[in-house]
Amino acid sequence: MHLLRKPYIFNPILQGEKFDPKGDYVRTWIPELKNVPTTHIHKPWTHPHPPKNYPLPMIDHKVARTRALDAYKQMRDAFP
Repeated sequence: MHLLRKPYIFNPILQGEKFDPKGDYVRTWIPELKNVPTTHIHKPWTHPHPPKNYPLPMIDHKVARTRALDAYKQMRDAFP
């Protein structure tokens, strides 16, 4: 029996789209994004004219998720 469960990998973009679909929370706390259209509020770098004062993503969540799950699998397989 494995004592380790599959890890939960938090993706802030998907969480924002799910729980703040209009971007109200984002606009309240990140003033640099207050004028970004709702269609791009959770991925402002995808807008044709992204805000100049907002940084690009530091990681690609799909790549990071794959790496984390691979590391988890290696650890799980090392302790059957």
